[in-house]
Amino acid sequence: MSSFDFDIENIRKRMNGALESVRGDFQSLRTGRASASILDNIDLDIYGSRMPINQFATINVPEPRLITINVWDKNNVDAVERAIMGSGLGINPVTEGTLIRLPIPELNEERRKELSKLAAQFAEHGRIAVRNVRKDGMDKIKKLKQEGMSQDDEKFWADEVQELTGQFITKIDEFLRIKQEDILKV
Repeated sequence: MSSFDFDIENIRKRMNGALESVRGDFQSLRTGRASASILDNIDLDIYGSRMPINQFATINVPEPRLITINVWDKNNVDAVERAIMGSGLGINPVTEGTLIRLPIPELNEERRKELSKLAAQFAEHGRIAVRNVRKDGMDKIKKLKQEGMSQDDEKFWADEVQELTGQFITKIDEFLRIKQEDILKV
């Protein structure tokens, strides 16, 4: 190659970040089975700072349709309970001392379709993020072309960026297909 080195690894890392973001969004979707990850997006103001629940409580999944949260400090139990009810998960906590039980209700058909659409939105945001990274990469290639990069190098790097984009969008689509199957499974 020439002295105009293009950082394809940076592009790959940024696209991978978009993919991981989509994966995290998918984990927060409730599918009718208990998973501790549905609590990952719930943060509370505890001891003067924002913290996720797993920083001040033990989260367990003892049964396929039950999550238990054992809050270490009984003064935080009410705050955790309020945060869960206000999170939009559609789960009503049952409190027994410092133990909070979250029975996971069966999803009805309408809610399954809503969650499937939400998963599709998460996937589309991921595809947009990947395409934005592609655009940044292509802009960088154009800038290097203006600085004297050869036409062969320009085409090589543009093809590499486009191939990476296709790979990551395919992965996002595959994650979406799997998640939608999981959500719609009765």
